[in-house]
Amino acid sequence: MAQPLIAVTDSVFPSLDPAVAALARVSPEMRMAKSVAPADILAVARDADAVLVTYAKLTRELIAELKRCRVIGRFGMGVDNIDLAAAAERNIVVTYVPDYGVREVSDHAMALLLALARKITLSNKLVQSGRWEMPAVVPLRRLEGQVLGLVGFGNIPRRVAPKAKAFGLNVLAHDPFVAPDVLAAAGVEGVSFARLLVVSDFVSVHAPLTPQTRGMVNAAAFAKMKKGALLINTARGPLVDEAALVAALDAGQLGGAALDVVATEPLPRDSKLVGRDNVILTPHTAFYSVEALEELQSKCASDVARVLSGEKAVYPISA
Repeated sequence: MAQPLIAVTDSVFPSLDPAVAALARVSPEMRMAKSVAPADILAVARDADAVLVTYAKLTRELIAELKRCRVIGRFGMGVDNIDLAAAAERNIVVTYVPDYGVREVSDHAMALLLALARKITLSNKLVQSGRWEMPAVVPLRRLEGQVLGLVGFGNIPRRVAPKAKAFGLNVLAHDPFVAPDVLAAAGVEGVSFARLLVVSDFVSVHAPLTPQTRGMVNAAAFAKMKKGALLINTARGPLVDEAALVAALDAGQLGGAALDVVATEPLPRDSKLVGRDNVILTPHTAFYSVEALEELQSKCASDVARVLSGEKAVYPISA
């Protein structure tokens, strides 16, 4: 096989060494785009055999300019920045890493749940300011016997469930695309979204962002939730209607929220979510660990090497 050309549209990694190592079998020439502007991407990708992309937008117009591309590898689990239909029309295989960061995000979701339930951040703030006062953080409720409702039951919430059960939580899930036997095998009760909202003490959001799920956790949803329930979101910011969230917090309907993702990132400084003792905010870091980033690069690049070698990708996605 002639030396393939691989274009890299953008990178957020300290280095691309893990990807380079995984691609060694095809001995590629690699070129990095100067920026994510379409012209800069095409300057390196127009004649490339493969494209590696992180956050850059690969639109229909851009994909139409790719003359030799056989495979697009996405450094991530989502592909909403790639026009899948346009790629399919040109017989370009698109790969991704669907299990990227599942350990980390499930850990982060549990960490946020525990921090909310035990009021860790508020307690730390008080002590750091010189206030050693238990009355300021009561009441606190025992975790055992409370109910965790998982919105979605894909790879990440399937890892959350046993971690939550280890703390004695009863776990429910709503996911219309998961068979009942899968839920049963995990020891998780499948319920409607409305039922989940009514009975859960904690609601942890893990749904994909689609036109149907955008804003699904809205004013109507908050109105159904238990008074004082806690919300965790480590999925996608726009799944939650933030204006409705603020209103529910202000009204005391919601006891608190922990968000790793928000609708607009970075979070605006004047956001009404900032400065609340019952809101925990992390800067979209749930996915991160040194090991996760290395694994992401290796899996993505390995699949690209497979396609360029005439083999089937392990993680292809179709339009």
